Amino acid sequence: MPLLRIVNYPDPVLLKVGMPIGSDGCDPELDGFVANMFETMSEAGGVGLAAPQVGVSKRLFVMDTPETDEFDRVRAVLIDPEVVHVEGEQIGDEGCLSFPGLFQTVRREMRVIARALDQKGEPIELDVRGLAARCILHEIDHCDGIVFLDRMTALKRELAKQKIKRLKRSGKWDRS
Repeated sequence: MPLLRIVNYPDPVLLKVGMPIGSDGCDPELDGFVANMFETMSEAGGVGLAAPQVGVSKRLFVMDTPETDEFDRVRAVLIDPEVVHVEGEQIGDEGCLSFPGLFQTVRREMRVIARALDQKGEPIELDVRGLAARCILHEIDHCDGIVFLDRMTALKRELAKQKIKRLKRSGKWDRS
């Protein structure tokens, strides 16, 4: 399957709220798109990828977080996702495929319960912790037109923007 082109910040599609898909939008065409998203995410070394990150302004993301000593592997497709419960707190480094080479400390909730449609258009609910919770919150942000810069303090955001300028000047920002 062909890899999709991951768009970099500040592409306008990353800053728009994605359109809902609904169960009627779960069709064979969507199946191919989802398969391409998983392959693109895997090739790029990510654990989550939202449709806006590949230039499609829709409320959809794929995720595949690894199993650890504390948490199970979570591989899922979430269509029209919404967070219904959060609790706890985790502070840790976060990266983003649309911000290549940039990692920043971001505060997120430790536990998330999210509802969505699966790839067949059936309702699902995920109750996750740790990296999977961070991933769901990060990817839902993409569906809402929010980028992880928006989750940083003003000082960290300014430092991150300066690093982006340096990466652009060095040619390490844009993908070929």
